Amino acid sequence: MKNLELNQRRALATPRGVGVMCDFYADRAENATLWDVEGREYTDFACGIAVLNTGHRHPRVMQAIAAQLERFTHTAYQVVPYESYVSLAERINALVPIDGLKKTAMFTTGAEAVENAVKIARAYTGRAGVIAFSGGFHGRTLLGMALTGKVVPYKVGFGPFPGDVYHAPFPCELHGVSVGQSIHALESLFKADVDPQRVAAIIIEPVQGEGGFHPAPVAFMQQLRALCDRHGILLIADEVQTGFGRTGELFAMSHYPVQPDLVTMAKSLAGGMPLSAVCGRADVMDAALPGGLGGTYAGNPLAVAAAHAVIDAIAEERLCERATTLGNQLKAALHEARPHCPAIADIRGLGSMIAAEFHDPATGQPAPEFAKQVQQRAMAAGLILLTCGTYGNVIRFLYPLTIPQAQFDAALGTLSQALAGLTQ
Repeated sequence: MKNLELNQRRALATPRGVGVMCDFYADRAENATLWDVEGREYTDFACGIAVLNTGHRHPRVMQAIAAQLERFTHTAYQVVPYESYVSLAERINALVPIDGLKKTAMFTTGAEAVENAVKIARAYTGRAGVIAFSGGFHGRTLLGMALTGKVVPYKVGFGPFPGDVYHAPFPCELHGVSVGQSIHALESLFKADVDPQRVAAIIIEPVQGEGGFHPAPVAFMQQLRALCDRHGILLIADEVQTGFGRTGELFAMSHYPVQPDLVTMAKSLAGGMPLSAVCGRADVMDAALPGGLGGTYAGNPLAVAAAHAVIDAIAEERLCERATTLGNQLKAALHEARPHCPAIADIRGLGSMIAAEFHDPATGQPAPEFAKQVQQRAMAAGLILLTCGTYGNVIRFLYPLTIPQAQFDAALGTLSQALAGLTQ
């Protein structure tokens, strides 16, 4: 089987709306390595878009899924429940950085978790309005798109969107938006567009994912929490991409001296199996009536088994600490490359949620073409990278936290050459 043949078949069989980055097809994978159908080897710094913090086919995850396969694959938890769902909820409740009694509900995708968090917030507050931020990404469902703060490619041609969704600018000094300006914009929303007494929730990614790996400033998160408290608004932390060790903490909100009311999670929760969850204050989570939450595949037993194994692996292999160690090494390599790559405008991130942003050195304008060239040079040398950002001028690094050190060092060498305009 050849990649070219598969590409021809894909073009005929699947719609163009399902965009595909690579022109090669996966055959097998192990930890941080992926092989295509023609036998070529790649180091995976994409990890299914931050899904594989514990790497491809982690032994613990594989064993857990195999063991569950011997018992049952599906009952629908809402019909016939099972202990593993309950015990996973108990573990998540113990780990999420919210004080007091908590409860957790399982779903299947990150977008489902976000939509259900909004449902829960509306049920608890009796309000409809939701505020999100420019550059944020919250999914491709209709409400997810409404919350997402990026038009191309996510919103084009899909409107109209659900009402009572508003956006404020995300604070980013590099892009000329201060903490004060962002808070002022929220206050302006309350004067011009929506009564704060009609706002159920404000949803924010502690570190924006698709928006370019921008960490929310600590001062902003503190003021946001105070604003929510003043108006009786719930704060939802969207940790779909930041969760499970990526930022050097199990959840990114642990970097902040404030707490959310609800947390959404997915991606690396189950090591490649489809599973998401919403965890929050028990009184908030109990607002929805019985039957108001759930889904046919929500909390699938195979995915739940995988999630237990992921949580075990993160703790036993100290992957939060590993995230910080690897992230520091990556940032050092990027800073070393800067003299040979004047297009690097910023190096940022928490733990191993690191990004490099590129601007034209002559004009100071975003340079998406340069980011694409770096990505393509790296790909040609066997290193898979992802771009992101409002302008597509950011490269984000999402290697497994389990990557062997020698492979990581080799990948940094490949990256340095790609940044300098060299190919191997």
